[in-house]
Amino acid sequence: MFVLFFLCNPSLEPAAASKNKVKGSQGQFPLTQNVTVVEGGTAILTCRVDQNDNTSLQWSNPAQQTLYFDDKKALRDNRIELVRASWHELSISVSDVSLSDEGQYTCSLFTMPVKTSKAYLTVLGVPEKPQISGFSSPVMEGDLMQLTCKTSGSKPAADIRWFKNDKEIKDVKYLKEEDANRKTFTVSSTLDFRVDRSDDGVAVICRVDHESLNATPQVAMQVLEIHYTPSVKIIPSTPFPQEGQPLILTCESKGKPLPEPVLWTKDGGELPDPDRMVVSGRELNILFLNKTDNGTYRCEATNTIGQSSAEYVLIVHDPNALAGQTGPDHALIGGIVAVVVFVTLCSIFLLGRYLARHKGTYLTNEAKGAEDAPDADTAIINAEGSQVNAEEKKEYFI
Repeated sequence: MFVLFFLCNPSLEPAAASKNKVKGSQGQFPLTQNVTVVEGGTAILTCRVDQNDNTSLQWSNPAQQTLYFDDKKALRDNRIELVRASWHELSISVSDVSLSDEGQYTCSLFTMPVKTSKAYLTVLGVPEKPQISGFSSPVMEGDLMQLTCKTSGSKPAADIRWFKNDKEIKDVKYLKEEDANRKTFTVSSTLDFRVDRSDDGVAVICRVDHESLNATPQVAMQVLEIHYTPSVKIIPSTPFPQEGQPLILTCESKGKPLPEPVLWTKDGGELPDPDRMVVSGRELNILFLNKTDNGTYRCEATNTIGQSSAEYVLIVHDPNALAGQTGPDHALIGGIVAVVVFVTLCSIFLLGRYLARHKGTYLTNEAKGAEDAPDADTAIINAEGSQVNAEEKKEYFI
């Protein structure tokens, strides 16, 4: 059973209310409201009179058949019941409303002359649960998929919307057709898109919106299954394989159907040493690496859709060379020290040359007198005489 609701038709109510108010001011006049109900629900038709001097009220259907005259039932229809009857109101209910009940109902006030008021009963056709067609599993990657969502029985015509990964798809086709009863509609919408591997497992949703659904839309869902060729990647257990140590190469393959098993080769041929090179599932285990293991290893994955592969170039390193690489770089340190020493020596050399250019010859007074003196006494006398010009011989260093 549907939840019921009643709406006043906004396009008709103002005119009717205005008309009713004008005539009500002149005397007795019945007042009604338009009603909207979902198919299968119950409609309440109410007729009121503000001023009534015990004049009878009557409800009649679109075929002008009397339903109720005051509190007396006139039409034998078990769906029609009296709700309230008084001199100021006559209300009746119509249960299990069908589309054929839609139309204009009349409330009559038996004055002289008879006064009437119209109430239009609108019946909403509930859309059927939508169905999605056009999907045939599986779909190959790159194929164009066409899905159609269809629903019937809506009145007015329902609206269909598409969603993929909770994101609405706008570019769709829409078709509306009138049903055989000429009252309801069948609505369909078609969605076209090209699929890829990211669509595998994605839910495509068709949603039907209609005013009869009370903000709870009906939905249909289709989960996509996409088949695609494998994608392959080789992952080594260590970035620097060393001689004497083991190495595990893992072939990570993804595809639908799942590729199983994988094929390992070396340099385009079979593995040369099966005793040391052991394949376990998707893993290639190489025991006790040596220089002869150097080469290109290939992992190949195949499913019913296609084949794909990946390659890994193995270079076995000398443990001692790797240890040297991981320790301090002595060559670099020695180079830095040499540069520092060279710069220091150059600085000392340039400083010495500068000082040599500016160095003067400075003699004491005794030395100056002794240059030409035959004996010590003469040298002292000469030195004392030379002091007169001593100021002229001064030099200053800064």
